[in-house]
Amino acid sequence: MSRTLVAGVGNIFLSDDAFGCEVVRLMAGRPVPAGVEVRDFGIRGVHLAYDLLDGCDLFVLVDAAARGEAPGTVSVIEVEVPEPDPSAGPVMDAHDLTQDAIFTLLGSLGGRPGRSLLVACEPADTGAGMGLSAPVQEALPHAVRAIEEIIAKQ
Repeated sequence: MSRTLVAGVGNIFLSDDAFGCEVVRLMAGRPVPAGVEVRDFGIRGVHLAYDLLDGCDLFVLVDAAARGEAPGTVSVIEVEVPEPDPSAGPVMDAHDLTQDAIFTLLGSLGGRPGRSLLVACEPADTGAGMGLSAPVQEALPHAVRAIEEIIAKQ
């Protein structure tokens, strides 16, 4: 059976950085096909990378990401897991849980998920505080719909 992992990441104490966690929380109450896991990894990027070593055919990472768009803009981006670079320094700082850091750690561990996608939302505020800004809150159903469409097409 194929495995699909939809992983929400982010820090709930940094406002819009909680986007990925909120999306998977909304998806938790919705039916998904057999073989699809929807999980909240929060700030546990290292745990996520190790979980991916079990393999998966489709990996969907859900996170806030500043890409220069209007706050609340949802983007779906195809991601290539980088090849390990033996000359590089430390692979991941536990406080650096960016998408690039997660994919770099995964590659350095020899992890090679199948297709990898990032469902990203442009944040308005990632300062200290709980709760999403209005544009990011409004983007939640769009992200859920995008993920459900990705799963349906696999």
